[in-house]
Amino acid sequence: MAQTTLQLPPPLPLTTFTEDEILFRDNIRQFADEKVRPLVREMDEKGVFDKNLIHEFFQLGLMGIEIPEQYGGGGAKFFEAILAVEELSRVDASAGVIVDVQNTLVNNALLRWATADQKKRYLPRMAADMCGAYALSEAGSGSDAFALQTKAELKGNDYVLNGRKLWITNAKEAGLFVLFATVDPAAGYKGITAFLMEKEFPGFSVGKKEDKLGIRASSTCELVLEDCRVPKNNVLGEAGKHPVRQRSRHDQAVLFPSGGAGNFVGH
Repeated sequence: MAQTTLQLPPPLPLTTFTEDEILFRDNIRQFADEKVRPLVREMDEKGVFDKNLIHEFFQLGLMGIEIPEQYGGGGAKFFEAILAVEELSRVDASAGVIVDVQNTLVNNALLRWATADQKKRYLPRMAADMCGAYALSEAGSGSDAFALQTKAELKGNDYVLNGRKLWITNAKEAGLFVLFATVDPAAGYKGITAFLMEKEFPGFSVGKKEDKLGIRASSTCELVLEDCRVPKNNVLGEAGKHPVRQRSRHDQAVLFPSGGAGNFVGH
């Protein structure tokens, strides 16, 4: 009796692009080749990212990809952010880093845990003209985020923060920082709290910019907090409970593909 061979269809790829995703990817690729590539060498040699290029990122909607349209953003998905970072990083890793931190760390934290008032205050600017940074790392607290030493003490309607952050990506360009401090050192990780820190808050300053071997146009700086006052209504999430959950998104961003790999010197 003759045996019949079962013909199986060829396996499908793990990811297939929609027409809109292909159009989005191709537009970013064209922009990266035409606008970013000619500036890469000069930016890398000077160690400074071109401000006009950042303005173009905002104009293209690259700095608010997931932000809902009601706040002036693109209302797209996390996958589009991946595509944007990948296409920019193909040309210049520094460009990829700026867009990456903005979307996957700062904007996403606001979308997930900000109050309605905080979203109203910050999301329109994050989509229009304000860069963000994610301030987690310290001298003795890099991968071990729970070992951070920056302290926050509630005094009236403000928290008063003291400490230093190191290796903070986008620090020179940022106007808003998702910054972590502990409200109760004795409580360990249960005391860690995220704050929405504006660059103009009294007692806050951006310190030394690192002179790196690579990805030089992406700023990596120290942050200094000396009796820095942050309004109580700028706590992101709930005091002592928020950042433990937020680490999952940070870990997700670290795994970004292409030129984004290895970009995260610190946050």
